[in-house]
Amino acid sequence: MGVTAVVNQKGGVGKTTVTLGLAAAAAAAGRRVLVIDLDPQANATTGLGVWDASRTVDHALESEAAGSLADVVRVAGWEPNDGVTVDVAPSSPRLAQREHQLAMDVIGAQDRLAVSAEGLVERYDEVLVDCPPSLGLLTVNALFAADRVLIVAEPAAWSADGVEQILRNIERIAERRGGRPEVAGIVVNRLGRTRDANYWDGQLRELHPGRTLSPAIRLRAAVAEAAVQSTPVHALTRDGASEAAAEFDALAAALGIVPELPRAAEASAPNATSPTTAEHAAPLDPAPRADTPDRHAAEVTDPVQQRTPAAMAWAVAPSTATFASVAPPPGHAGPERR
Repeated sequence: MGVTAVVNQKGGVGKTTVTLGLAAAAAAAGRRVLVIDLDPQANATTGLGVWDASRTVDHALESEAAGSLADVVRVAGWEPNDGVTVDVAPSSPRLAQREHQLAMDVIGAQDRLAVSAEGLVERYDEVLVDCPPSLGLLTVNALFAADRVLIVAEPAAWSADGVEQILRNIERIAERRGGRPEVAGIVVNRLGRTRDANYWDGQLRELHPGRTLSPAIRLRAAVAEAAVQSTPVHALTRDGASEAAAEFDALAAALGIVPELPRAAEASAPNATSPTTAEHAAPLDPAPRADTPDRHAAEVTDPVQQRTPAAMAWAVAPSTATFASVAPPPGHAGPERR
């Protein structure tokens, strides 16, 4: 299928979570997968169970040498799935300094990754590049090496703004590369059961019809647990793990990474994104005891339910609210008048 860059310059939207979920779905389907960790935080590297990499992507980018990335690739720490393993080009914090050094190369700074990957990507059915949360030279290198781009967005206002920015940058690079990379789609990640989340999910789908993929990846404790345990979500047996795995299978099928499986088809059905059990909204932390103050209440309670009717109208439907008739929440100045 080629090289897919997983991007959004906003941090915290779950690019690594989506990258690892797609890698797990591909491996479960028997596909040969390579994950290139281009984020100096190296979360994809540790999420794949690699903790002691002696050679990393940083070494491959230190010089303009064709095929140098192959020297740093290693098998991930995940248990093989029917003999199929996931390979990883690991990252390290030193990659952050490499980005500054790349800026000194006025001719080849933007395509160093593409050069280093020559002769390597053809060995795999799918190559996924986990990008850093920025539009710096590391992300630009990923876009120059990619055949397509998957944009990860949270159902929130600032994340939606980030989608617009990354789309403009993809378009600029595609103009210089004969139409590549193309936009594979936008995936909504960490979709919770709040009115705010549903509102912004709807806004993304309205603003980018045909590009916003189904299903959205719902906020589940199982996904976070898989990352903490450095194991694929498909291997977990806890509540919600099979539902999460089915969503990643369906997303992988929508992207053409894997053939559509029965479980993937069920997850992508229209009613699949409407949670029917309390687990779908399970917080990452256990519920507090009745005699203990709930210091996490603000994180798991729908903020819209705590507002007055006037404030709710302003927060949930800003496009229809008017400054004269609707007051903003207490202590908030409201949208800037233009």
